[in-house]
Amino acid sequence: MGRPSWDEYFMQIAGLVSTRSTCLRRCVGAVLVRDRTILATGYNGTPRGLKHCEELGGCYREQLGIPSGERHEICRGTHAEQNAIAQAALVGVSTKDSVLYVTNHPCSICTKILLNAGVKRVVYAEGYPDELARFLIEEARNLGLLEVSCLGE
Repeated sequence: MGRPSWDEYFMQIAGLVSTRSTCLRRCVGAVLVRDRTILATGYNGTPRGLKHCEELGGCYREQLGIPSGERHEICRGTHAEQNAIAQAALVGVSTKDSVLYVTNHPCSICTKILLNAGVKRVVYAEGYPDELARFLIEEARNLGLLEVSCLGE
């Protein structure tokens, strides 16, 4: 019997969560876990109750020619990591000392939020072109605040 490791198991769940994404550019899923128990999930897309980009004629970032990994503030969507933390907050669940499984490397904004939310470890499956995020993660790693690893490395 080929049971997946815990990291593989939760990453597979993050992949399933990503299928709920409403983003036209990249589907991302995230799962917050503590003590091998799922605390919350999140996927990237517009905030609750607002129209999806598809309903508005397409991706605004795409229309402006903004490359992936830049100008995160010019987007209607909320990132999967942010949504997972927001969902935990909505139901009163602490994210302190949790692990985040996410299908893509966190951006710089999500990295700052993850640090402030007390997430201690991030496991991701694919890269994301954000140099500031890598710099912040390296500093946090050196201070013992955050462990980040790519599944399979």
